[in-house]
Amino acid sequence: MEITYFDSLSRGWDRMKNGLFKPFDLGKWFVVGFTAFLAGLLDGPGGGGNLSGNKWDDFPKVHDIAEFPSVAWNWLMQHPLWTSLIFFGTLFLIAVIIVFTWLSSRGKFMFLDNVVHNKAEVTKPWHQYKREGDSLFLWRLVYGFIVFVAIVAITVFFVGLILNMVQGNISGPQKVYTIMGMVFLFLLFFIVISYINLFLDHFVVPIMYKHSLSAMQGWGRFLPLMSQHFGYFLLYGLIVFFLIIVVIFCVILFGLMTCCIGFLLLVIPYIGSVVILPVSYTFRAYSLEFLGQFGPEFEIFPPAGKVNVA
Repeated sequence: MEITYFDSLSRGWDRMKNGLFKPFDLGKWFVVGFTAFLAGLLDGPGGGGNLSGNKWDDFPKVHDIAEFPSVAWNWLMQHPLWTSLIFFGTLFLIAVIIVFTWLSSRGKFMFLDNVVHNKAEVTKPWHQYKREGDSLFLWRLVYGFIVFVAIVAITVFFVGLILNMVQGNISGPQKVYTIMGMVFLFLLFFIVISYINLFLDHFVVPIMYKHSLSAMQGWGRFLPLMSQHFGYFLLYGLIVFFLIIVVIFCVILFGLMTCCIGFLLLVIPYIGSVVILPVSYTFRAYSLEFLGQFGPEFEIFPPAGKVNVA
């Protein structure tokens, strides 16, 4: 069995060209783009911030950091109105995340179905893959909760180590080893989470789609395959990471060449999904072409569809 990476990418690219440009149909772009938009909800959260000020005195003291939980609790008890707003705002945010996760889980099968069969449908795949989408939704909820708990635990652990270092409980070379260990743990956690998300979207969802499986059953089909060919899937993740960097560079270049008009289009959620539809379509087809190399059980495209690839 010969596993190729760039031949699979080339076939995925050809499927994208056949699906979106032969012939070009703007109506199809908007329909398929809508399913891609649903599939990508919550997949690429962004945001960030900067620290202001240029004096070390502006940073909180160690004692202030250690006392922050009790200070925050006392402030909440003294401001019941703000406490209520924060509480209900948090509940609303959680509800929005849950709804988006549900829509995204159903959308992944809708977009996948359109790519596999080179069509533009919304209603039919929405109902046809209801059971698989809801199973994926429940799995992602549990998984998201586990990740959240892990992030909180790691954050508390890191803060404890930092406080110990600042207070002098960890001294000398131990500080260096501690910092290196913290960085390694963070990178390891980030890599593991990234690969789990990648494998879920690129391989487990297509396996669920092909065999009408639940999320747990889909993982049950994929994990033995991954363990048997771990190196192939590890390298696949690295290639996808490199391709994402290339895409980001191209998007930045596109935005600059259009005098930032391209950036304005991309930040509009649905319109942005339509604009970059060739990218998401190619990635979706690439993952299916790559997976199909591991045997008939993992071939997602119908045999008749392979003839259409130019």
